[in-house]
Amino acid sequence: MTEVRESVAGDGVAARGALLEARGLHVEFASRGRRARAVDGVDLAIGAGEIVALVGESGCGKTTLARTLLGLERPASGSILYGGTALHYRSRALRAYRREVQLVLQDPMGSLNPRQTVYEAVAEGPRIHRLAGEQEVVASALARAGLRPPERFFLRYPHELSGGQRQRVVIAGALALDPKVLIADEPVASLDASVRGEILALLLRLRAELGLSALVVTHDLGLAWNIADRVAVMYLGRIVESGPVDRVLTEPRHPYTQALLSVLPESPERVVLTGEPPDPTRIPGGCRFHARCQVLASGRAADAGVDGRCRSESPAVLRAVPDAQAACHYAEATA
Repeated sequence: MTEVRESVAGDGVAARGALLEARGLHVEFASRGRRARAVDGVDLAIGAGEIVALVGESGCGKTTLARTLLGLERPASGSILYGGTALHYRSRALRAYRREVQLVLQDPMGSLNPRQTVYEAVAEGPRIHRLAGEQEVVASALARAGLRPPERFFLRYPHELSGGQRQRVVIAGALALDPKVLIADEPVASLDASVRGEILALLLRLRAELGLSALVVTHDLGLAWNIADRVAVMYLGRIVESGPVDRVLTEPRHPYTQALLSVLPESPERVVLTGEPPDPTRIPGGCRFHARCQVLASGRAADAGVDGRCRSESPAVLRAVPDAQAACHYAEATA
């Protein structure tokens, strides 16, 4: 779990200054006559040149939060700030914003048009934004993504490339607009293990060479360890633990983070969570994790005198600060 990790050298959002922020973010959807609270009070900040990993089970709200940060979903309340300025949803403002904040999808075969050549795929963004010197822009983007010499790939189609090469084309498509932030949704999930390290190393190199910031959405805590400066753990629409990756992944305080980490091979004890994450249209009272919490079930919360609070009192929303923090009554009582 350390072969890429040694390249990470972030110093925290406070020192770097927040570039992209979510403040008090709520995103809701209609679901079977109810309102699903997909993102339910989230503060998150990504510093200039910083990589933040957003981790959690499927359905916890990670992708919805990422889409909202991209301006693809409008929040019910709260705001997105870029460079300290609130995001406006007028078409011209969104167009300018999306040059600065680009998406990298997990499935290159799904995101690349099989009828388009590599050149056409990478040139699509520059054409939409009417950038000058199209061929030079495309060649530069491919080279920065590790496809060299770039001209060799211009006329190839996605099916003629390896999985790793296709993911590099997707990354090149984002780089062609010279963004400041990449939002990468499970960027290596569809790749063979042998290729994953290459793509993670590429993201780290782009951060070092271009000063790029990134939010990496993943369910894989090993990936977070290898690439991120900070990690935010999400459960049922809310961040339940966050902080420097070394601190959170070696000294997890929230029972949910402890359970996620327990599946790693080097974990001394396996935590088996009971049941499925609750329905986001029926978020339980108290701590939203309490029905599945191994600490509450074992009686340790009662020993600490917080079992009643776990069942009835919602922990405070975590603020976007660089220090390690957990939204857990038991963690607070035993700190």
